[in-house]
Amino acid sequence: MSGPTVYLETLGCAKNQVDSEKLVAMLSEAGYGWAESPETADVVMVNTCAFIEEARAESVNAILELEQAKRPGARSVVIGCMAQRFGTEVAEALPEVDAVLGIDRYGELVGVLDSLTDWHPVEMRRRPVMDILHATGRPGTGLPYAYLKVAEGCNKPCTFCAIPSIRGKQRSRRPSEIRSELAGLVASDVSEVVLVAQDLAAYGRDIKVPGGLPDLLAFVSDVEGLRRLRLLYLHPREISERLLAAMTSNPLVAPYFDLSLQHVSRHLLRAMLRPGNPEKHRSLVGTIRDLDPNAALRSSFIVGFPGETEADVDELADFLEDARLDWGGFFPYSAEPGTPAATMDGQIPRELIMERLRHLTDIQDQITEDKNRELIGMVDEVLIDQIEDEIPVARSHRQAPEIDGIIRLDRGRPGEWVTVSYEGVYGPDMEATVH
Repeated sequence: MSGPTVYLETLGCAKNQVDSEKLVAMLSEAGYGWAESPETADVVMVNTCAFIEEARAESVNAILELEQAKRPGARSVVIGCMAQRFGTEVAEALPEVDAVLGIDRYGELVGVLDSLTDWHPVEMRRRPVMDILHATGRPGTGLPYAYLKVAEGCNKPCTFCAIPSIRGKQRSRRPSEIRSELAGLVASDVSEVVLVAQDLAAYGRDIKVPGGLPDLLAFVSDVEGLRRLRLLYLHPREISERLLAAMTSNPLVAPYFDLSLQHVSRHLLRAMLRPGNPEKHRSLVGTIRDLDPNAALRSSFIVGFPGETEADVDELADFLEDARLDWGGFFPYSAEPGTPAATMDGQIPRELIMERLRHLTDIQDQITEDKNRELIGMVDEVLIDQIEDEIPVARSHRQAPEIDGIIRLDRGRPGEWVTVSYEGVYGPDMEATVH
């Protein structure tokens, strides 16, 4: 018997994407089908983001657009971080939504959909809260890469961040569960696996896993068919010599370092309860490049944190010029309800924040383009992700999926690893010819 169909739209980060893929597996197991558009679905569902104000606005817009697009009689469900953090407010502000389920209620999702659609052919036990993290069932995405969440939550006390209040304390998965899920992904034609967590480098500490992340990398590296491991979200306090050695000595681990620096100003970092200063940040970048001169470095930075001065912005600009990171992401400070920073003195006007953000982004964009130009004529190995407008699109170790630039090729098929020569640069993107 064919069950009701669901259309699921996912917003936010890669960790949210993993949650959605596991929910797809869970609902498929319960007999639900999947619609290609909201107009043909029995249930439209949005997995929301609530990290910053812009993300919440995007989530609300997506909900309203799906409400307009869905067919008469279809049900609508809101899940994810915004539902977790502002569930009551969402339900009151959007009475047209039929159900709002936060992350800690994912175990109830099958029952809620059964009730909304009046469909009960499959009796399922109520799943415990942590099933969404530990279950290994994942549907194929049709892409040669996949994200794998190794832990949930965060113990860091960053004053600007609401993640601990949304996702809770860090809860790491057992190495055997991670390896099993990774092997399943590779068996479905995934050859690059991207490890993610809110605090990836602190993996295992909460469950006393010996060796932590360095040993986990070694433990999963011999899965047959795996070609590349990539790590996202490395907190500077957790980047040890042992982790750097494990990353740079393992040929399967991409020499790609996603450093969550956030700023360089001493007084701002102290106010954020973040580690480091300009000298320490420069030293970390230098250490990584000494270990691997071909390493790609990325960092995210908050612009407009309370108390930020023009001198602080100039200091960050100087750091960008000196460090010459491959990639940089700049995010306007958002005063998140319930966080200590939201009530700090020295809140910066939005217009000034955006002016500073544009200035810093322009600096980094030029650096990224210049670093790309340095690669012209060089030979590299890349993974073809997909075909866009009849052009194969690929990535090397320098590009993480969905956040960095891409490489356009003259030929090739998705899933292929090919050797190329770089021939052109278009801002963050490149062109290359397949050998």
